[in-house]
Order: sequence, then structure tokens, then C-alpha cells
Amino acid sequence: MLLKNIILVGLGGMIGSVLRYLAAVLIRHESFPYATFTVNILGSLLIGAIMGIAARQEGFANWRLFLATGICGGFTTFSAFAWENMQFLNQQRYMAFVIYTGASLILGLAAVTVGYWITK
Repeated sequence: MLLKNIILVGLGGMIGSVLRYLAAVLIRHESFPYATFTVNILGSLLIGAIMGIAARQEGFANWRLFLATGICGGFTTFSAFAWENMQFLNQQRYMAFVIYTGASLILGLAAVTVGYWITK
């Protein structure tokens, strides 16, 4: 069972990564990261639709792994971030939402800055 799940996620991740690369190749613009923006919004729309179907349809677990965790995960991790934040809002866990969103943004920017600084 675990091996099957790993294969489903891995194949989906490969497809998602290739789609992300193709989006970067096809959507080029110098003044704004339109490819990343587009991928993040499309990925969020896709994971919302997948999780909506999964919530209503029994036996969708394999498809959820392949599509949401695999393809969306390879396409953009922002989609998972957006889904998790929506869950916090739906559960009325507003403080968790603010902390998770704020800390992810601030610490993510700090981490990329430190990582970049370390390699200079």
C-alpha cells in the first residue's frame, strides 16, 4: 500500500513539475513573475476542485494522492498552502490562519535571503 501511494505521488509530482516548467517557458515576462503567479492560482483552483470532489466521493483516495499531492504538489506547493489556510478559515481558527500565513511569508522570505546570503 505504501509503495503504491509513493508511486502515485511520484508520477503525479513528475507531471506537475513538467507542467510548471512548461508554464515558465510559455509565459515569459520580464517585469512581473506571471508564470509563477499563474501556476499558483491555477494550482489553488485545481486543488480546491480535487478536494471538493474527494470530500463527496468515496473511494477517491488514490486519485486525491495522484492529483492533489502529486500533480498539484509538483506544480505548486502554494496550492497546498492555500488549501490549508482555507481549512483554518472554515474551522474558524483565525489565529492559526494569521500565524501560519504571516510566519510562512516572513520566515519564507527570511529563509530564502539567508540561503542566498550563505552561498555568496
